[in-house]
Amino acid sequence: MAIRPRIYTPEALELHTTVDLEAQASTHLVKVLRLKEGAELRLFNGNGNEYLARITVAGKKNAQVEINEILSQDSKVSFPMHLGQVVSKGDRMDFTIQKATELGITDITPLWSERCDVRLKGERLEKKMEHWKKVAISACEQSGRNHIPTIHPAMTYHEWASSVESDTKLVLHTRDQKNLADIQAPKSVALLVGPEGGITDEEVELCIQQGFTGLTLGPRILRTETAALAALSLFQYLWGDF
Repeated sequence: MAIRPRIYTPEALELHTTVDLEAQASTHLVKVLRLKEGAELRLFNGNGNEYLARITVAGKKNAQVEINEILSQDSKVSFPMHLGQVVSKGDRMDFTIQKATELGITDITPLWSERCDVRLKGERLEKKMEHWKKVAISACEQSGRNHIPTIHPAMTYHEWASSVESDTKLVLHTRDQKNLADIQAPKSVALLVGPEGGITDEEVELCIQQGFTGLTLGPRILRTETAALAALSLFQYLWGDF
């Protein structure tokens, strides 16, 4: 049996209805994947369900599909995780968002801090935010997730630390001696990860004042993308669905 491609669409999806796909999804199906009328695919729109669909019109910019079956239902997130990630250079932020999505992250907030070397404003920031959302969607398509993580507006680490709501709030820092074995299993977790140069002692202290607990992942200094993914993997192993 041919592998059915898995595609995201923002359109409302209901059983036994016909849906006109948006231009981006239509182009991907017809021009990139070269699917024809009658071909089957899997669709999801982030509401928790995955559907079996069949192409009825294979237009390059206006493909149409018929929704025939619910393949899976996943209405509940098993363990909410919110990553506050100070924006990193190059493609490291893309990598972090992609892999965090594969690991089951529910929320991601890009952050600015004192040692952050990336500065984005206005139209450049808007374009980057849209790009990051597409990275998360693509990771959901690949990993089989039916829920798309929320990419929140970028803000300073101070704004995020003082406003984020989670059962347990953690900040990674090499000076701290507390590890995950010391933390009682929470219902949800927020994690702050600094930039390449780390976060300052003053920034850590401010987080502590906002109810965060300092956390170490061992004696080695990890790259920012490694630190985030190592921590999220451990969260899922200890408290989530691994």
